[in-house]
Amino acid sequence: MIGITGASGTLGRATAELALQAVDPREVVLTTRTPETLADFAARGAQVRRADFGDPRTVTTAFVGVERLLLISTDAVGSRLDQQRAAVAAAAEAGVAQVVYTSVPKPVPTNPAIVVADHAGTEQALRESGLRWAALRNNLYAHMQISVVEQAAATGTLVTNSGSGTAAYVTREDCAAAAAAALTQDGHENQVLNITGPDAVSPHDLMRLAREIGDRGGELVDVDDQTFSDGLEKASLPARVRQLVTSFGASTRSTFLARVSTSVADLTAREPMSFTDIVRAARKP
Repeated sequence: MIGITGASGTLGRATAELALQAVDPREVVLTTRTPETLADFAARGAQVRRADFGDPRTVTTAFVGVERLLLISTDAVGSRLDQQRAAVAAAAEAGVAQVVYTSVPKPVPTNPAIVVADHAGTEQALRESGLRWAALRNNLYAHMQISVVEQAAATGTLVTNSGSGTAAYVTREDCAAAAAAALTQDGHENQVLNITGPDAVSPHDLMRLAREIGDRGGELVDVDDQTFSDGLEKASLPARVRQLVTSFGASTRSTFLARVSTSVADLTAREPMSFTDIVRAARKP
């Protein structure tokens, strides 16, 4: 029996779809705060159970009978660590044998990305739980950069705080495929798996694509973190979003997102989609 938390989210649904294709749907448990949103999966035979990380009793009950669990990190950055630690404890109490967790590249104290503390703490909880575990350290989602390229194509300017750093952007679909494989295959116990695209992409690469799309010249403007954040504020982005985006730029600049791995291909037997192909595909009518 395998389980997937946050199954009504975008990554959760994509992973659930692949899991149902890989195993008997009756052996799949999908947990969510809103079971009604997963009625389509229930109709195909999956077990849908309510689990609210804010109510540990529902979590333990939802995990009963699950052998392998995909714990998808929640989007409550800065306040999710206690809930995710509680979810790990609930998994142990329910008799789960292995937890696969969606983490972030290099969750170490020197990494300036503000998500690091949550992921590092959850990974530590897993290592100390006595459970078998796997950490899927997903690189930044590629789709988040499509609008950056398109805006640069429209304006002729790309403003960045990433310096000359690179990121191995990966699609959400490739992350889902890797997660489903790690969940349904043997041999991934107590491992860190870096989930990346096939290339490390720099701001210069983004600008090159913007010039291609816009069929015009363009300027890459490198700024410091404060100037970058101020620009996001002028664009009316909320403070928390500004902090998150700026911190990822700093993490990229400091090379924490640069590593390219073969994990997607190793897990799924197919190559991950390149960033160039992602941008071009997004432009097709």
